[in-house]
Order: sequence, then C-alpha cells, then structure tokens
Amino acid sequence: MKQDDERPTTLGELIRRQRELAELPMRQLASMVGISNPYLSQIERNLRAPSDRVLHAIAEQLHVSADALVSQVTPETDGESAVTKALREDPDLTNAQRRSLEEMYEAFREVTVAKRRRGGGSPISDAE
Repeated sequence: MKQDDERPTTLGELIRRQRELAELPMRQLASMVGISNPYLSQIERNLRAPSDRVLHAIAEQLHVSADALVSQVTPETDGESAVTKALREDPDLTNAQRRSLEEMYEAFREVTVAKRRRGGGSPISDAE
C-alpha cells in the first residue's frame, strides 16, 4: 500500500485521491460530471481512460485544471522509450494528441517487433 505522501502513479488513482480529499462520494462526482457511476469507477481503477471532455469536467468539479491532474501523475518509466518520454514532456501537445501519438508509435513498434520475430527483415529495408 502506498503512503499518503507518495505521488499517485496513475491518472485514475489521482482522480480518486482528489475526489476523496474533496469528500465527494463517487456517485455525486459522477452525477456532477454527467457520467455514470460505473464509468467513473472504471476511470479511477484505470480500466478506462477518460476522454478529454470527461477529464476536463472531472477536473472542473475537483477545482483543478486537467493539465494539473495529468502533470501530477508519475509517469511509468520502466522501459519507456525516448520517443514516448519526449511526447509526454512536449508542452505543445494536448493530452489527446499525446495519447494518439503514443498509440500510433506503439502500434508501429509492435508491427516491427512482430516482423523481426518472423524473420521479416529490418524496418529500414521496408521504408525504401
């Protein structure tokens, strides 16, 4: 179990902690945001990522900015590539842009790794 003075490692964990600090029951915050209680529960348990609209609505009800919520989360750096790290640190990207670029990058990497495992050659030869 984490100590209270440790930074949350996930967005869902941070949202839950902020909701609890505000002494808001999950049902009440979900209602205030305009989402279902199960959806908020899934967000807090990191089973679903909130859309930008939902993230901004949650942040507004918790009296913080969405960017402040995201910036407080400790990124998981185990095995994190330099590209992923750069995307997460780029202040000129929105959260949605970051997620999209990270997803595309990871999809490209998965294809390349799978191709290497099958003996399909190097990614450089594919680009030519």
